[in-house]
Amino acid sequence: MSAIMWCASLMVCVSALVTCGNTAGILYPRESESREVKSLDGMWNFRLSLPDPLVGFKERWYMKDLSKTGPVIQMPVPSSYNDVMVDKKIRDHVGLVWYDKSFFAPESWRQQGYRVFLRFGSVNYAAQVWVNTHLVLNHEIGHLPFQRDITANLKFGRLNRITVAVDNVLLATTVPQGSLQNISTNTGPKTIQTYTFDFFNYAGIHRSVFLYTTPIVYIDDVDVTTNYTEDGVGLINYKIQYGGSLSSGEMLNCSITVLNNENVREKFTVIANDEEGLSGIIKIENAKLWWPYLMHEEPGYMYTLEIRLSTTWNVDDVYRLPVGIRTIKWTNTAFLINNKPAYLRGFGRHEDSDIRGKGMDYALVTRDYDLIKWIGANSYRTSHYPYAEEIMDFADRHGIMIVDECPSVDTDNFSDKLLKKHTTSLAELIKRDKNRPSVVMWSIANEPRSHHKEADSYFKSVAIFVKTLDGLRPITAAIATELDTDLLGQHLDIIGFNRYNAWYTLPGHTEIIQSRIEDEAAKWHAKHNKPVFMTEYGADSYAGLHMSPSFVWSEEYQVELMSEHFKAFDTLRTKNFFIGEMIWNFADFKTEQTVTRVGGNKKGVFTRQREPKSSAYHLRKRYWALANQLDGAQLPCNIKSYVIDSNRQNNVEL
Repeated sequence: MSAIMWCASLMVCVSALVTCGNTAGILYPRESESREVKSLDGMWNFRLSLPDPLVGFKERWYMKDLSKTGPVIQMPVPSSYNDVMVDKKIRDHVGLVWYDKSFFAPESWRQQGYRVFLRFGSVNYAAQVWVNTHLVLNHEIGHLPFQRDITANLKFGRLNRITVAVDNVLLATTVPQGSLQNISTNTGPKTIQTYTFDFFNYAGIHRSVFLYTTPIVYIDDVDVTTNYTEDGVGLINYKIQYGGSLSSGEMLNCSITVLNNENVREKFTVIANDEEGLSGIIKIENAKLWWPYLMHEEPGYMYTLEIRLSTTWNVDDVYRLPVGIRTIKWTNTAFLINNKPAYLRGFGRHEDSDIRGKGMDYALVTRDYDLIKWIGANSYRTSHYPYAEEIMDFADRHGIMIVDECPSVDTDNFSDKLLKKHTTSLAELIKRDKNRPSVVMWSIANEPRSHHKEADSYFKSVAIFVKTLDGLRPITAAIATELDTDLLGQHLDIIGFNRYNAWYTLPGHTEIIQSRIEDEAAKWHAKHNKPVFMTEYGADSYAGLHMSPSFVWSEEYQVELMSEHFKAFDTLRTKNFFIGEMIWNFADFKTEQTVTRVGGNKKGVFTRQREPKSSAYHLRKRYWALANQLDGAQLPCNIKSYVIDSNRQNNVEL
């Protein structure tokens, strides 16, 4: 076993000693009358663990300032560390890196008796965290948040230090999977990371780091489900869990206020299920429903539950949770939002951009959602991992339906150990996103090797596990295995399939697309008697490459391939089982280095810099036409450029 593999095993083993408390809630930090939130985003000290991947553990770097262990550089958080610097060894580093940052904990926090939590939005792939030399957190699986109460480890009114060790190694039992390969170089042996998935394995502290405070007894978690009656009464079923211990004889009470989207108190009634008011039903007269974008004139309508937890002798805790009232139903032929058939028109995407990699960036998120709405899409899949909570907030508010995918991609070599991590990733994802109206499906995998016989029992276990956590949303997956050999579809509620006709199969021959897509989709439905949608199709195009007649990699070819798919989709829509189309991809993105990728995957309809290719304008016409035809949305005035006034006649004198 190499030193890096030994190090990766060490990172996992520590989880037996320190966990992030999987039974606790993971509510997003929000300021209130009782809570303070302090961001630790900014510049952190950073260094690679070289030449020995274990040197940081051997020399106990967590016991002192990282700058005293050797040379450090300044690294922005949040961001991937790979592309920030112009240093190839940082970009291609395999194994451990170290971060640290100093901060003050206000003395007022101690005086007010606050609990203080440390929360990471995401660290990829595995992390260990020390506060003032004390190991407080360990987390494996990127793209998901983790936190811990660190009150006992802080020095109030003084300078404190957080140290983080980050490991990006992927193995056969990580989610996603990978392997290490030893190669010979001019300067000696070297270990490199290999993986089969088609996106770059960015690493680092990808999302915001927060300190937040709560009272001694606090709101730890909230579960919400919604419904509505025929006479327009909105129903919000809620259940609240609290953390902390009550003193002997101390009483607890929970009260709820409902605010509308203008932050004004709404008319409502509460029917509590218990004396403390920790669970019950909220009824809202003439409720406004949460609708997807372009299915209603006011999409993404959000209420706010203002939850107040009061105790006899402690400070009240107040937490405000955004909530959308909507229902999801599905049959063997349809997918319905608020009892209306919904047709998904959207994308596969990636968290990916220049310099910051997978780092959360509000300007980029704002641009992306503006483009999604400009193009007329109403949905996307979080391929191939959970996206940042801030990104999901935008989806809630703008009415964008989300197929929420866990980090399982190209799953193979099925084992009990892998199954445990796979289900753990889904448990953490569902705990995080369970209350979001935008999340309309759970995707349990992307392109697994579902023709292997072990896939049957493996995915049966995964599907059953997800249903125990959430039976109100359908389960799907993006299947690339051939229909005749696939063993996954039988365990899903809705079939998603990926197929690249005229690209990976018979490139250049767009004349094969329509019949093949129509035939395959119909066979998926016939085999499983479930709704079907296409989760990936597309072609690479190099922006600015124009060729007539069309030729692979040209913008014209990408448009032609799309049109042939559109013909198939329109035929399938008449069959009453086909519920959506998602092109691959929203924007170009970075991959590992390979001769089949020119600076990354170029299947985006937008460039990596979010500029439109010809295909973006073509897709815009398609998606807006669908919105107009299916949901009565009014076409934007600039959907077509002016050419001629067809009503005006020329005056010709003879």
